[in-house]
Amino acid sequence: MQVEFPGLFDLQVNGFAGVDFNDGKTTTFDVLLAIGRLRQTGVTRFLPTLITSSLEQFATCARTLLKVRHEAIAGLHMEGPYISPEDGARGTHARQYVGAASVDDFLRRQELAEGQIRIVTLAPEVPGAIPLIEYLVETKVRVAIGHTAATASKIRDAVMAGATLSTHLGNGCDLIMPRHPNLIWDQLANDGLHASLIADGHHLPAATVKAMVRAKQPERIILVTDATAAAGCGPGVYSLAGETVVVDESGRVAAPGKPWLAGSALTMDRAVAQMVAFTGLPLATVWDMASVRPAEYLGLKAAGRVTAKWDDRTHQLSGIKVVDAPSS
Repeated sequence: MQVEFPGLFDLQVNGFAGVDFNDGKTTTFDVLLAIGRLRQTGVTRFLPTLITSSLEQFATCARTLLKVRHEAIAGLHMEGPYISPEDGARGTHARQYVGAASVDDFLRRQELAEGQIRIVTLAPEVPGAIPLIEYLVETKVRVAIGHTAATASKIRDAVMAGATLSTHLGNGCDLIMPRHPNLIWDQLANDGLHASLIADGHHLPAATVKAMVRAKQPERIILVTDATAAAGCGPGVYSLAGETVVVDESGRVAAPGKPWLAGSALTMDRAVAQMVAFTGLPLATVWDMASVRPAEYLGLKAAGRVTAKWDDRTHQLSGIKVVDAPSS
């Protein structure tokens, strides 16, 4: 059947279509290419995501992204460097650049980003995290909990200080932890937190996704892709912030020889289709998780309209076309 919905809005895009937003060699032409390819998947607005790096690398990448001045870019998502240094929780982030949270460091980065940082993902347990959360909330920057080994009390402290989102819940944490209590349950049970989920079948099994959505309720679920340069491409070798990542035949993205994931090769149209298959929820409900919900989370509205064909039997979207979308 033919469907029409608001444009998709992805809060976490590290790169797309062979373009790595975290590579200092990426050009504005490359960014525009990625935007065009994102549009083909129904994404009309998104937050380019800059992960843990040196201040110089952050400055170079932010400058390139903002120089594009395209309305599809709704700001930046800064994931790190105020995250756990522990293996597993840190994920693929470069350990040498992980550091304590501080208002001064953030202000330097926000100035370099021309005030366009909209979300900061951090670990509540790192030194300086709670004062920084309070400052970010005062300045209308959204705070997400992620890449963390936080205790229950630290998570409560972060939410009380103003954190409102769990970044890719169920990931960016230790590979082995107690069944309960643990930081996944603590975030899942906290009604003050929205949860962003990566529905690629690699970051979370289908049953886990279904249970998380039931616990949080659809209105507090935000679909993200955590897409890397591999998204929209096939199996092969790609880069993330200058590090090699490999996409296998199943679409799983990881650094060679490492047990943890390194972003995804997921596209948002595929995320929506798989979320319907995982949860059994109506397409319209799931679509909102990838369009209206993320836009509302930032105090914005979803941009443009997307038409597509939907096969409810096979859970397939096809013939995606964006109409009335923002342009540069």
